[in-house]
Amino acid sequence: MINMTQLLSALKGESTPEMETVARHEGMDIEHLMNRITKGTVVIPANINHKDIEPIGIGQGLSTKVNSNIGTSPNSFDIKSELLKTEISIKTGADTIMDLSTGGDLRYVRKKIMELWKRPIGTVPIYQAAVEAKGSSNITIENFLNVFEEQAKDGVDFATIHAGITKEAIPLIKKRLLGVVSRGGSFLVRWMMDKDKENPLYEHFDDILDIALEYDVTMSLGDGLRPGCIEDATDEAQLHELKNLGELVMRCRERGVQVMVEGPGHVPINEIQKNIELAKEYCHKAPFYVLGPLPTDIAAGYDHIVCAVGGALSCYYGADFLCYVTPKEHVGLPDVEDVREGIIASKIAAHIADIGKGVKGSRIKDRNMSIARRDMKWNEMADYVIDPVRFRKLRKEECERNPHADEYCSMCGEFCAIKTYKGD
Repeated sequence: MINMTQLLSALKGESTPEMETVARHEGMDIEHLMNRITKGTVVIPANINHKDIEPIGIGQGLSTKVNSNIGTSPNSFDIKSELLKTEISIKTGADTIMDLSTGGDLRYVRKKIMELWKRPIGTVPIYQAAVEAKGSSNITIENFLNVFEEQAKDGVDFATIHAGITKEAIPLIKKRLLGVVSRGGSFLVRWMMDKDKENPLYEHFDDILDIALEYDVTMSLGDGLRPGCIEDATDEAQLHELKNLGELVMRCRERGVQVMVEGPGHVPINEIQKNIELAKEYCHKAPFYVLGPLPTDIAAGYDHIVCAVGGALSCYYGADFLCYVTPKEHVGLPDVEDVREGIIASKIAAHIADIGKGVKGSRIKDRNMSIARRDMKWNEMADYVIDPVRFRKLRKEECERNPHADEYCSMCGEFCAIKTYKGD
C-alpha cells in the first residue's frame, strides 16, 4: 500500500490539513498552493508519523523559512544543552530544526528534541550510520537504510541525503583548495576512495525513495561538494554534483516524493546570483535550501553576520530556505546564546529578502514599526521587531540613564529629528 504523500495528494487534486494550514498562514489560495506542490516548486515536510505537527511550506512565492541546527558531538553530548537550544529555537521563531547529533544515544536525543519541537525536524542519516558502523569506511547500504527507516518511523520530516556525489567528481575535488568540507560528503568521498566503488546512496537511491514514500519524508538533496571557501566557489566539482542533483530531483518527483535541494557554502558576493540561477535551472525549480552562502572566509566569530549578508542576497535571487550560521561557525560547538544570535541574524536576512521579493504581507510590520516610531510608542515597537528581547533590554538601559526616554532617546536628545519636524 502506498501512503499518500503531500505531493501525491496534490496530484490527485485532494487538499490535506497541512496544505490548508500553510495556505492560511501564507495568505495564499489553496488552489495556487496545490498547483505549486504538483510542480515541485513547493514542499510541505510532514512525516505521517509526526503527530500534531505545525506544518510549514517551503518554496516559490512563500515566505523564506529559517532552519536552526543543533545536536551533540563526540566531545560534548549533554542532552540538557541540546534541549535548551531547542527551547531557544522555539522562542526565537525558527521554522525548522535539524538534529545533527553524533555523540551519545542518538535516537534518545532525537526523541527528546521531538517531544519539545512541534514544527518540521530534519536529520542527516549518514551521521548515525557512520557512528553505528564505527567509521565512515565501514558504512554499508543496509546499515544506512536501517538508520533512515528508523528515523522515518520516529517521525523525521526531511532528511539530507548526499546521493549526488559520484566517483566521476573525485578528480575534480583534487583540484580544490579546501577539498570537501561537508561532513556527510566527506564520509562518502572517503568511502568511494577506499573501496573504489560508486556512491552507494546514488546506486541505491530507489531503495531510499521507497522509505521516503512510505512515511512522506521530504528529500533534502545534500550538497556534499559545496565550496568551503570562496576560492572553490562555482567550480567543476560543485556543478558536477548539482547536475546529478537535478537528475535525482526528477526521480523523486516521479515516485511522488517531495524534494528540495541544498546549496553552498562559501561564495563571493558577485557569484551568488549565478549560483541561485544555476541551481534553479539544473534542479527544475525545486525549493533551494542554502547555508548563507558566506561571501568571505575571514570573519570567524562573526559568520552569523556574513551568513545574513549572503542569505539576504541568495533568498532575494530565489533561494527559499535559509540555514542559520552561528558566531561559532568554523570555531566550535555553539551554545544557547550562539543559537539565538544565529537564528535572529538569519531571520533578518529572510525578512529583507521577502520584502525585496514582494512576498505577501512582508512589509506590514515595517509599516507598523514606522508608525510606532513616528508616534514615539516604544512598547508598540517591541511588538514589531524581529528580536523583542534585545529591544526591551536596550530600552530598559536607556530608561535607566535618561529621564526623558519616553519623549526621545539619548542619541539626539531634545534635538530629536521627529519631534523637531512635528514641532513638538
